[in-house]
Amino acid sequence: MTFRPGPLRAAAALAAGFVGVRVVYRVLFHGADGSGTVVLALPEYRLPAPLNHVVLLGPATTDGLWDAAASAMPIAFTILLFGVINALIDVPRLLARGSRRGPLKGVARTLAVAWAALPALADSVRRVRFAQRLRGERGGPRLLAPVLERTLERATAIASALELRGLAGAAAEGDCEHPANALDAAITHHGAPSPAVRIDALDLAPGRLTLVTGTTGSGKSTLLRALAGLHSHVDGGTISGRLDVVGLDRVATPPRDTARLVGVVLQNPREGFATDRVRDEIGLTLELRGVAPVIVAARVDEIASRIGIESLLARDVRGLSAGEATLVAIAAAIVEHPILLLVDEPLADLDSRFRRRIVELLRALAHDAGMSVVVAEHRHADFSCVADERLEIINGAVGAVPLHAAVSAIPMLARVSTARETVALSANDVTVIHGDTTAVRGASLNVAVGEIVALRGANGAGKSSLLAAIALPPRDAHLTVKGVAVTRRKIALVPDASDDLFVCTSVGSECARADRRAHVRQGTTAARFAGFLGHEAGSAAFLALAAQHPLDLSLGERRCLAISLQLVSSPPVLLVDEPTRGLDPAASALVSAALSRAASDGAAVLMATHDGDFAAALADRTLTMANGIVSEQPQVSSPGATPQTPQTHEDAWREPPPEPAHPLALRRVTGMPARSRGWRFSAPWVALTAANLVALAAFAWPLMAYAVPAQSAAAVPVAAFALAPVAAIVVLIALDGSVRAAHTLALLGTLAAIGAAVRIVGTGVGGVEAVFILLILAGRAYGVKFGLLLGLLTIALSTVVTGTFGPWTPFQMFACAWVGAGAGLLPGRGSARAEIAMLSVYGVLAAYAFGLIMNLWFWPFAIGTGSGISYEAGAPLTQNLGSFFVYSLVSSTLTWDTLRAITTVIGLLVVGSAVLAALRRAKPVAAQPSTPRSGVEKPLRVGH
Repeated sequence: MTFRPGPLRAAAALAAGFVGVRVVYRVLFHGADGSGTVVLALPEYRLPAPLNHVVLLGPATTDGLWDAAASAMPIAFTILLFGVINALIDVPRLLARGSRRGPLKGVARTLAVAWAALPALADSVRRVRFAQRLRGERGGPRLLAPVLERTLERATAIASALELRGLAGAAAEGDCEHPANALDAAITHHGAPSPAVRIDALDLAPGRLTLVTGTTGSGKSTLLRALAGLHSHVDGGTISGRLDVVGLDRVATPPRDTARLVGVVLQNPREGFATDRVRDEIGLTLELRGVAPVIVAARVDEIASRIGIESLLARDVRGLSAGEATLVAIAAAIVEHPILLLVDEPLADLDSRFRRRIVELLRALAHDAGMSVVVAEHRHADFSCVADERLEIINGAVGAVPLHAAVSAIPMLARVSTARETVALSANDVTVIHGDTTAVRGASLNVAVGEIVALRGANGAGKSSLLAAIALPPRDAHLTVKGVAVTRRKIALVPDASDDLFVCTSVGSECARADRRAHVRQGTTAARFAGFLGHEAGSAAFLALAAQHPLDLSLGERRCLAISLQLVSSPPVLLVDEPTRGLDPAASALVSAALSRAASDGAAVLMATHDGDFAAALADRTLTMANGIVSEQPQVSSPGATPQTPQTHEDAWREPPPEPAHPLALRRVTGMPARSRGWRFSAPWVALTAANLVALAAFAWPLMAYAVPAQSAAAVPVAAFALAPVAAIVVLIALDGSVRAAHTLALLGTLAAIGAAVRIVGTGVGGVEAVFILLILAGRAYGVKFGLLLGLLTIALSTVVTGTFGPWTPFQMFACAWVGAGAGLLPGRGSARAEIAMLSVYGVLAAYAFGLIMNLWFWPFAIGTGSGISYEAGAPLTQNLGSFFVYSLVSSTLTWDTLRAITTVIGLLVVGSAVLAALRRAKPVAAQPSTPRSGVEKPLRVGH
């Protein structure tokens, strides 16, 4: 058990503050008068009717002040007690235990995802802030929308990862002789009028490596996601015809049930990591299935030894290089020795050594371990010597082609290298230090006007650090740059994560905003982008493109848009990090033309790339980088720079050790916990309604106690304190089945993490409740139940993180939950402006209602007895209402509640449309009607 002193210190400060507030209220409302020495001789003021029972000020005596302080001690000691409990609680351990068993598995898993998402949220903020600095913008409310967009993308990736790892799944038995079969299958995206991919016939055999090729956007990832089950069970797409995977109907069998049989490695594997450590990530599938910890540890060690990544097991997943992350993702996918392994773009952004290692590993898994391995990859030449068959997708049709058939490609623009004389960029003795690691060591380079220079090197060589340091010379002591001969505003950088540069909801808006900020003629950026794509700015094709969301463009189009945005002010130097990552030859040619045009217009272009063919075709010269050192000599890898390529098959996939003598003790997770047969669909709604009514009664106990017999009046506040947490638990149990779907769980957990972070940041700023903005928008986008759960879990997570959990927490949970749920009850959508106006009005009402209801339950405890506005158990209801009105007006309505309303309205007006668009883009979708299983509650349906 670890003792955290922070929560105890916070509780002590809160307890002392409560005692002080009690004394101030007593003095203010004539409650500090006694028989002792007069300390403050204040005059008395009685309010007019109907509030004539309220007396303000009056003399304050020593014994009156002492009585006021002493009356606050019981609650102060209660606050301290909760501080001790918070200091002793091991939150991650509790969440881990709760996520495996019990009636709140869904909620515990959501909080576990939220807990893990907090570091990822910080990473998203840093990424977006870095991108905004590259655009020359300051931080502000506009950061919220792109941060949310990126965080929701990660939530979607985590959702897919959890579904593929078997979260809440029932392990199915498969057919190892038939990894995948398809006949007249059509794969259609959600809402699309026609199929994206068509399969006339497909029969994959074990022990073979199948390569899938095709241009960007041809449907390679769609095919793999359909085989994995994500397309029909997470993405909301449909599959017609026959598609069987490991002998099971893919439409009828969700991915969570085939987690033991089908391993999947998606694009950008780091985005889908659901744990913090490498060891935990590899063993997650076993953990979710309930395998005994000792067996999990043994299996993880076995897989790591086979692949040769034992040294990575103790590492944090966020610190892995691209190649290391791919190896870990493959290890996690094969920990259960699957029949079918699906791998999407494993060679993207890898240097040559890691590419060879991944290719050899996948070959060994197919030919030596007997798996059926399907790889979608643009770099088909790397697999030409190890693949057994090749499928190419042309115009949506999947067909077999010869292994060595050329992939149709558009040749890149040929450039003629000419002598350059005018130096645009001169960097000398550049050193970059991150913490204890020197990323760049005294690098020097020159780039001339109109020249394109390629910077090549292994993963982790320091290329990205060098470009970032040149573009944004830092001012802190941990990162030093010397000798950069041009100012920041004259250098533009398109980062590897170029999507982070986008902040608007359409391409046209993005281009127009760039023009306004750069003070150039409107249409300049759009015309440049259209030219990159070979369109006219006013053509119908480009106007249709301009109406799309930037993230709906193809990878090549998005990269060209990012380059266009960064060229808006015609900078003399353009830096580009990994311009062709994930691009097929046609898209690479598109980016090549854009960079060539920028150079022709006079920009000095420096690009960091692993793509040797791209660099050879486009660059005037090549610099190499290894261990932070730049040179113009041919690239020579330094020892230890990258893991060595296995020299034998046994190095990549060693023979497994003998199986342990004891069998695997599996505790299989079968979806929802078993319910009694009398549990009908309406029962959760009855429990939900009853719990909310009980919570409302707990809030309003001061106004209801007059109806209770006098001899029982003292028990009313005690009952309210007891009923509020019970009601919260009942609500969570009633809604727990709604968060078993991986997509909903990941979105809910991620948004709860965002809400908790926003709430924590706003702590201490009275009335600034920016979390209201998120609750209202999420409730509006995803519906009543989602808003209710988000409010409950946001408060729960934030109080646990800050160590401020106390008797007030259930009341805060319900009050915020009702704010989110209320937004889900608002009428249907109209125009974007009308919707934001409606939400703004609701935000004002919710802000004041929140303040009133939170004041109501605590008012008797805050004031105590003996003052002009104290709660009196036997007094008429009108008198108590009047006293409460005065207390609420003075304590929060005129101050905190008004500021809360203003903050909410401003936030909704500034970011409401963008955040709503981001939420709706990531909206969970219901599974196809043919997929429900008996005994499982219906998933949470969201949206309008």
